[in-house]
Amino acid sequence: MLNDNSNRHNLRKRVVFTTGGKGGVGKTGVTLGIADWYNSRQVPFLPLDLDIENKALGSLRHYFPEAQKVNIHTDAGLDIFLTILAEGQTDVVLADMGGGAGHITHQWFQFIEEDFKQLGIAFTAVGVVTPDPASVESVLTWASNLEDHIQYLIVENSNTSNPDFTYWHNSKQAEAFRNTFNPTVIPMEFRLPELERIARQYGVTLRAIGTKSAPVASQLQIAHIIRAQRYNQRFAAQLNLAESLLLPSHLTQTA
Repeated sequence: MLNDNSNRHNLRKRVVFTTGGKGGVGKTGVTLGIADWYNSRQVPFLPLDLDIENKALGSLRHYFPEAQKVNIHTDAGLDIFLTILAEGQTDVVLADMGGGAGHITHQWFQFIEEDFKQLGIAFTAVGVVTPDPASVESVLTWASNLEDHIQYLIVENSNTSNPDFTYWHNSKQAEAFRNTFNPTVIPMEFRLPELERIARQYGVTLRAIGTKSAPVASQLQIAHIIRAQRYNQRFAAQLNLAESLLLPSHLTQTA
């Protein structure tokens, strides 16, 4: 199994991907936050945009033009994905999976698991939950199929100023998932919609705004820049707690 402690020293690459299913929960925003975390640590990563349905401003490729689009809804596309992982020069792959990815992806992961281990590839599934029970059910569906073949990072995305995560915290199904797979769970605070809109419009991350490395920063109010800095710093502090799930073992500070 990929998360077997006896095998971890052989896992030379780490693939971090958002789980598909429920759309509109903030998967791309979380992916961008992780990308900012890698960049702040000067960790090279390969961005992959697995959301072939989204060609608009919300796709990962809008922020990272170099991100390759891969259609994992087909067997051929999944095999291309495997080739990229096996032959890629970077030890970290960050993949944003679109809503609706499901059955064929689950089957492929299970079928190809031994190949992953032989190639030294570990996987972390990033599940994004919101107050909407459907977002939780999506994460649970993926976990029921992928089981312990991978590791899990759960991000509680506060998509309103007063979020109510009752279903995620109290439902028996979610409790069983936490007890069985012991995921790392971190929060992502509510973010000013206007700032999110600006970042999406110009295809820049919050770190780029906060460090003023994005040209648009010169046109923004200082309050927006400060907010971007704070959002980025606080989410990065949470990601630090999940370092072992975001990096291969030889790149972690605790390795």
